[in-house]
Amino acid sequence: MNDSPKNAGSAPQATYTVPQFCDAHNVSRTHLYQLLKDGAGPALMKVGRRTLISVEAAAAWRRDMEAATAAEAAQ
Repeated sequence: MNDSPKNAGSAPQATYTVPQFCDAHNVSRTHLYQLLKDGAGPALMKVGRRTLISVEAAAAWRRDMEAATAAEAAQ
């Protein structure tokens, strides 16, 4: 799977906006903010007034979610 979101330009996109992240990961904005509140969301960064999620943070979040699911299944 390609970790970088689609970008119309030639340079690969390095970050997701919150709506892009939600769309790419099939989660609602409400669910994302609940995950963040619970400490289970991806790392966020503020750039000016914008909230962004790096491609690396998104990939780490997916790995964490997969590991948590595997741990639950093993119990």
